[in-house]
Amino acid sequence: MMKLTRRAILLSTLPASALAQIKTPDDADANAVWDKIRPSLFGKRPIAAADSVLVLEAPVRAEDAAVVPLAIRTQVEQSAQKYIDAVYLIIDNNPSPIAGVFHFTPRSGRADIETRVRINDYGYVRAVAEMNDGSLHMASQWVKASGGCSAPATKDPAEAQATLGRMKFLHAGALVDGQPNLVQLMISHPNNSGLAMDQATRQYAPSHYVRRINVSYGGQRVMDADLDISISENPNFRFYVVPQAGGGVLKAEIEDSHDKRFEATQRL
Repeated sequence: MMKLTRRAILLSTLPASALAQIKTPDDADANAVWDKIRPSLFGKRPIAAADSVLVLEAPVRAEDAAVVPLAIRTQVEQSAQKYIDAVYLIIDNNPSPIAGVFHFTPRSGRADIETRVRINDYGYVRAVAEMNDGSLHMASQWVKASGGCSAPATKDPAEAQATLGRMKFLHAGALVDGQPNLVQLMISHPNNSGLAMDQATRQYAPSHYVRRINVSYGGQRVMDADLDISISENPNFRFYVVPQAGGGVLKAEIEDSHDKRFEATQRL
């Protein structure tokens, strides 16, 4: 006699209508979107497991689908000989699955990135690291969240426009020259997805989001990113930079989907 698992026993007690609403990583279509996205990004190139290259940290169940914290932590020291060139952040079941592509250099020190995203439906979140030799490595996490892309903004539209593009750098403690130091970039921007309905007017706010970030230190490129509507309201990014003796200027330049450009600087 076949031995049933606890999950199978539980499912056998549910009516068909309830079974139709259950989504798990075991569903046959769990990878359907990824199977379409993968060749468009990487062709037929093999993708290895993350192993000792990167780790994706994401909640199994999000408290707020419109503000889901994610951390991509890499385990490769950025050097001229070997470094992570790009990290792709993919959210399978979002209307625009490619949430961001982050590009790094050896000057980054580490190719880590932390941010907050919208998740529209239960599914996989994926982080794919592309090494400077072209090899690919992927980590994934099934996340239970829904409705994040259509959630209303938390900030009054007039107030959001008044502070549009304001940026601030933060870092904890004293900086260590010649070593990777964690810094945070906070951006005031509504990052409208175009999918949220105004409950008063019953109209959809047009999409308006940060689509490009360039970060440099001392005039040298550190990190840049191409982004989409999956990044949460008031984008927030944590990444590494390697300060040099004598200091230098950390600069962030952003461009949004309305072709508006903003910049901020801070001396490190």
